[in-house]
Amino acid sequence: MTKEKMFRFLVYAILIFTVIYLVHLTGFIFRPIGTLIAAIAVPIIGAGLLFYITNPLVNRLEHFKVPRIVGILLVFLGLVAVAFFSVYFIIPPVQEQFTKLIDNAPQMAQYFDEIFELWQNRQEFIPASVEDTIQNVINNLDSYAESIMGSLFNFIGSVFSFVFSFVLIPFFLFFMLKDGHKFIPFATSFFSPSKASSLETLLKNINRSLSAFIQGQALVSLCVGVMLLIGYWAVGLNYALMLAIFGLFMNLIPFVGPWISAIPAVIIGFFQDPMVGVWTAVIMIVAQQIESNFISPNVMGKVLKVHPLTVITLILAAGAIAGFLGLLFVVPAYAVTKTIISHFYHVYTDKRPVGQKNLF
Repeated sequence: MTKEKMFRFLVYAILIFTVIYLVHLTGFIFRPIGTLIAAIAVPIIGAGLLFYITNPLVNRLEHFKVPRIVGILLVFLGLVAVAFFSVYFIIPPVQEQFTKLIDNAPQMAQYFDEIFELWQNRQEFIPASVEDTIQNVINNLDSYAESIMGSLFNFIGSVFSFVFSFVLIPFFLFFMLKDGHKFIPFATSFFSPSKASSLETLLKNINRSLSAFIQGQALVSLCVGVMLLIGYWAVGLNYALMLAIFGLFMNLIPFVGPWISAIPAVIIGFFQDPMVGVWTAVIMIVAQQIESNFISPNVMGKVLKVHPLTVITLILAAGAIAGFLGLLFVVPAYAVTKTIISHFYHVYTDKRPVGQKNLF
């Protein structure tokens, strides 16, 4: 039996790789499909993220006998209120702080140049390669700032090119909230009862994994952003609101994101005052300890069951392959893939009832 299963596994593997190779050879046929998927990806992904965040609210309202349509409309009113508050009370001060930071970039470069010269004068020996590298970085800080600004404006231009896609997000979100609960019964209606039961279990597990990650990560990031904002204001750090929001969004990247957000905050703190830099570093460490030891375990639990080393490896690989979007989506994609493989493994190894084996 073991040899028979191994032979079937090898046959399936060969067939899968053959299909992948044929798809690669005939890629020109699927290119229009890829273009279509890319066109609708933004509204679907955006609406999907909002769906997992807002659907519990709609379900809670429905639990209290509020009609689902009314609950959806109330959630939309809440989203409009959040957008209004952001546009009028958060975005203007963040934009002002960002403009001041860019204006102060030359002074920061001069400050670091003076620090390097002071340190250089007190050293008896510095390797020429190290000295040349540091001096080159300092001399090109302005160009680095301009490059970052150019990349930022290119990013803003790309965002505006997707405005139409973002306009579609509310429409996708409305129908997801309204009819999302009908998807699993619809998908399983094409299969026999035994296979439909297995497929329903698989889809529910995928939904549970995505829901746990998206809802948990959003709530954890919000808590971290609030803690950073309070801490930055307490120590008098310049650009506190901008840096706290940056930390909030970077916290969406598990494990690595919080430390990425710490770098600019600590540098700006040391530029402002060495003690402010020290206190900023302390605030970052304390916030991450609270998040990792108290908030995340209680909010997200261990639903995903992904080892930290696995997450770091996935993030490094995804960042190199797909950039920032890869950093954001690699963990939930891995969780979904793991759920699917685990499901079919249990079906294949007879760990489920006989009626649920051989799904396809």
